[in-house]
Amino acid sequence: MDIHTLRARILEVYPIIAPHVRRTPVIDVEGADLGVALPRVTLKLELLQRAGSFKTRGAFAHLLTRNIPDAGVVAASGGNHGAAVAYAAMRRRVPARIYVPTVSTPTKVARIRGYGADLVVGGERYADAFAASEAWREQSGALSVHAFDHVETLVGQGSVGLELSEQAPDLDTVLVAVGGGGLIGGIAAWYAGRTRVVGVEPEAAPTLYEALRAGQPVDAPAGGIAADSLAPRRVGELMFPIAQAFVDRVVLVPDEAIRASQEALWENLRVAAEPGGATALAALRSGAYQPAAGERVGVIVSGGNAAPAM
Repeated sequence: MDIHTLRARILEVYPIIAPHVRRTPVIDVEGADLGVALPRVTLKLELLQRAGSFKTRGAFAHLLTRNIPDAGVVAASGGNHGAAVAYAAMRRRVPARIYVPTVSTPTKVARIRGYGADLVVGGERYADAFAASEAWREQSGALSVHAFDHVETLVGQGSVGLELSEQAPDLDTVLVAVGGGGLIGGIAAWYAGRTRVVGVEPEAAPTLYEALRAGQPVDAPAGGIAADSLAPRRVGELMFPIAQAFVDRVVLVPDEAIRASQEALWENLRVAAEPGGATALAALRSGAYQPAAGERVGVIVSGGNAAPAM
């Protein structure tokens, strides 16, 4: 699907999902409050989205635009996508079966169960959960709702970029954390080169970084403190050509910088981001991404399904 068609699909799907998702707020923060050498930083607080992350947009894009069989839907997830699909299925009153790996946090597991989904926990990483979900899809006839490698997922997540471009039209750069690539793929498709899009990944899970180096999606390490949201082992096939064309670069950040960014968001703003949700900010705080003087930078705070003790 070419970029013009994808942008048109984002525009088409957004009014369909808009009544079911939040138009999350954007706030300008003094850079000094976040430990960043910029006068101000624009944060898109997508962690305030229903079910706690941007994933809810893609989930509703699937459930509102595709035919749902009697068997309902099935999804594999590190946690956030599962919560989003479970929430959307609850609201649409369709059955949902969610597979998550053992790395998924108790907070995310509890949220999925709380939305009434049939939850299966097994395997060490997302890839294991996905294999189990595909076996169930073949057995049951349920509709698969892919976490990142599906057109509906991309256009649903692309609505984050659509909103941000309206809320903060003067941005030069948008920093986006990368797991499977649905979020950055959708945002990069929306901006299509009009605004610089930079991917941020944990050093322990460099999926898009390695794919761009190899010229194609390849297996990468899948570890680190954000492994339940940013470590699918490889990025999606659909998003990869978008990234090649419209993602300026990918930078890597250590776990310590991610944790420090969580603390900075909490201490200065009382924003409780999970590790994956704080990863994009870590690129600014650690110096992995160094903006030019006067550059206007936006940061997607993508998820907040963290345990209160964190």
